[in-house]
Amino acid sequence: MDFILRPWRREDVEDVLRYANNEKIARNLRNIFPYPYIRTDAESFVNSCLEADETCQMFRAIEAEGRAVGSIALCRGGDVYVRTAELGYWLAEDCWGQGIMTQAVRQICREGFEQWDDLVRIYAEPYARNAPSRRVLEKAGFALEGVLRQNVFKEGEVSDSCMYALLRE
Repeated sequence: MDFILRPWRREDVEDVLRYANNEKIARNLRNIFPYPYIRTDAESFVNSCLEADETCQMFRAIEAEGRAVGSIALCRGGDVYVRTAELGYWLAEDCWGQGIMTQAVRQICREGFEQWDDLVRIYAEPYARNAPSRRVLEKAGFALEGVLRQNVFKEGEVSDSCMYALLRE
């Protein structure tokens, strides 16, 4: 399936509401991504993407077949982490397993390194149990740096997360 990464638009709220309201997506993201996902969540999310300061945050819609089917973002760190950025993403379940996210990760990382010429590291921290997301990162060139044992508390359970990073070439 072909896709593009593009800036968010206000009219994307309907697509976000449609695709983000999925328990399978929410269970692999931080609690800030709720389930159920309601209209005010979608509106707040799209507004935050539109208001983001591109000097430190890069939010992109993943568009396929004319719809915003997911999100991908880089957020720069502060203080001693100012030369790093955290990668985050989600994708509509209908689009899973088609290689979209691997390509989207590669593309936004290229954009991040080009736009922020002092950036040296992009990292992601998927839950250890999220094998598909871990594969995406590995296929996109990220290296597993370690397993953070008992690092997250989600859905009443303490579990591990993984630290993946991509360094500027």
